Amino acid sequence: MLKTANLHIRIDPETKSGAEELFSTFGITVSDAVIMFLRQSLLVGGLPFELRQPRYNAETEAAIQEARDIMDGKVHAKTYYSVAEMHADIDAEDE
Repeated sequence: MLKTANLHIRIDPETKSGAEELFSTFGITVSDAVIMFLRQSLLVGGLPFELRQPRYNAETEAAIQEARDIMDGKVHAKTYYSVAEMHADIDAEDE
């Protein structure tokens, strides 16, 4: 029989629930996923993914996604026939 060691971690309930739901779609448990992560870390000699800071803040990321959705036709964008019309619409939103 293989010896095992316990690993205790603290995580917020929403993250745990989301991870359980995600991993169950692959037929594995959170414990299985953690073991896979640790084994892959040992195999590559570090974190098994690139670790970096987000390039933009949340508001900018949302604007980029909105622009992509507009280009993909998922979101209808307003159109204007003149700059004055656009400014009038913007001013009306501020009121």
